[in-house]
Amino acid sequence: MPTAGLSHMARNLLLALLAGLLGGCMLVSGERTSSDIRPESGNLVSSFISADGISEHELEIGDGPTRLDVIVIVEAAQGVVRLDLFDPEGSPVMIVESRPNESVTATGAVVIDAQGILHYRVVTRSARGGSYQILYQRAAGPPTPTVPAP
Repeated sequence: MPTAGLSHMARNLLLALLAGLLGGCMLVSGERTSSDIRPESGNLVSSFISADGISEHELEIGDGPTRLDVIVIVEAAQGVVRLDLFDPEGSPVMIVESRPNESVTATGAVVIDAQGILHYRVVTRSARGGSYQILYQRAAGPPTPTVPAP
């Protein structure tokens, strides 16, 4: 009898573990991704037939830490596509969410971490015919203060 209880308990533990692992997954079909990543400027474009879930990504840009001017475009024929960009501490600094059959564009500034990595998350809910784009350019440095001559 104890053996049957143990195998039942082990099965439940395994199911709980698998559910936890799948909680941060995204199921995607027909995904196509292209990118041109360079330290000064670049882009990433990803499209899919259908997607549902959450996935976290890193875009290795290099030469960090620095501030980037970013344009994010998301769209979905059905459902929702959301793109979250994070600062080096892991706080979201840009959140862009699609509307059905409409492209949504947002611009902003994001700081990449010391290793030159831009961290982002893609969230999809019953999305069909979706895509997202990240276009970036290294931001111009702050203006140099002028000191009057003595």
